[in-house]
Amino acid sequence: MHASSIRLDSSLGLIIVSVLALLAVIAVPWFWDKWRWKRTLRSASTVLAVLLVLMSSGLALNMIGGFFPTLGSLIGTSVNPGEGTNGEGGANGAGLGRLAEANYQRALQGKGSTVHMRVKGKRTGIDRDVNVYFPAAYADPAWQDRLFPVVEWFPNYPSGPEVAINTYKLPEALDAAISKGKLPPSVVIIPDPSGQPRINHDSQCVDAVNGGANDTYLSADVRQWAVQTLRVSPERRAWSLVGWSSGGYCAMNLAARHPQWYANVISISGYDKAQTGVETGGDLFKGRKDIGDANTVSRTLHQNPPALDILAIAGQREPDELAAIDTIKSALVSPTKLFTWTIPDAGHNVNTLKSQLGPVLSWLGQRSATPNPPPDPPVAGTGGVQPWALPNTGTNGALTGVEQ
Repeated sequence: MHASSIRLDSSLGLIIVSVLALLAVIAVPWFWDKWRWKRTLRSASTVLAVLLVLMSSGLALNMIGGFFPTLGSLIGTSVNPGEGTNGEGGANGAGLGRLAEANYQRALQGKGSTVHMRVKGKRTGIDRDVNVYFPAAYADPAWQDRLFPVVEWFPNYPSGPEVAINTYKLPEALDAAISKGKLPPSVVIIPDPSGQPRINHDSQCVDAVNGGANDTYLSADVRQWAVQTLRVSPERRAWSLVGWSSGGYCAMNLAARHPQWYANVISISGYDKAQTGVETGGDLFKGRKDIGDANTVSRTLHQNPPALDILAIAGQREPDELAAIDTIKSALVSPTKLFTWTIPDAGHNVNTLKSQLGPVLSWLGQRSATPNPPPDPPVAGTGGVQPWALPNTGTNGALTGVEQ
């Protein structure tokens, strides 16, 4: 049995574990003086009772917060990264054509289609799972000459792109927002920020020193692939980044580091700088302060203020995330614009994220470009925004900040 088939959000499972925990707690004093091998069985029964109580408490908290639907999502494995999608797009989207008719039939019902594929970066050589949501209009023959705006959505660690489909229910939220006119028809790209295995491999979406070029893959590689393979706009004003938790940090950090490619960014429960330690497998920056500083959102925004619209959201019960927003706010310099929302009685959990999907997509829709035919003659995709020089990480293929 694969870990991804073991549900952690089952009410029946919680009831069973809770009953077992209660019986185990009762059994400890009941059999205390009745065991034949007292020392061994007293210890074993006490340990079992404690473990079952902890397990039932953990399952209850997980259901309240909506964190992990399966054991696989908790430990960062998935038997099928494309679980919950509507089809397989093949390597680099080579098989998208054969899905056209099925996507069109869904479009007739006003529904978009979500496709799983593997995308290999031309610059970094990194090959990872990517899910892509195509709005209903993408399959409409009347829109075949349009280039669509893009939202790149970063999942939280240790999740992959499947979490946005199965847990966030993002496609349904997108269908609703687009049908209500809150968001223009948009292509949404959901990449895997860290790859497999995920445990102790949290990439934080950064170019590690002499390590993985994760930033470069998620920014330059994914963007180049999308512009060349999908009918999406290359213009900066048509690209937005969104993420929750570690994905919120990813969104803000990549937008701050590469403003020539992105115009809008939304961080839900994100933070200001990379979190390194056990989850990342050690110090991603190998003690290099210049690299750490170059991946600190507030510092980058202050030293190289870009023309970005940033929405930073945190719950009232998220002190660290609220502190990160305050740090970024204090460092802000024009022309960067920061918008902040504080969610009453909310903590760091998926339910907080789910409650904000509608408002977040509406906020984005007020700023996003709309699908339009390619301009003639073509215009510069960056809108004149220049990149800054980034310190060299020594990682093969990593961006240096001079790329347009």
